[in-house]
Amino acid sequence: MNDITLPKAVDNFITAVNTHDAFALAAVFGDGATVRDDGKTWAGEVEIREWIQGHLIDPKVVLTPTSFADDRLVAAGDGDFPGGPLSFAFVFDIKNDQVADLAIEPV
Repeated sequence: MNDITLPKAVDNFITAVNTHDAFALAAVFGDGATVRDDGKTWAGEVEIREWIQGHLIDPKVVLTPTSFADDRLVAAGDGDFPGGPLSFAFVFDIKNDQVADLAIEPV
């Protein structure tokens, strides 16, 4: 990953996204976690699983990290969606090696 050192939860997130493993990806998120993406908020396990499937698994997203600082990962995202690859910022709030909150925005 371009010699970028990532916290365990972020590394697990990238690995699960890139291997298209919905179960491993869901396990990255802690109880009561939230995801903010595309102007919407997904909260709790059921909604986050829906977000995972629709936004990461179905379009076969692959993330290539370019930088990480202050809980903010910048990565190029490519997959079965128009206009890719696109750059995104992923801002993680991590508690006990799990993602408590994730905010995603285009860069």
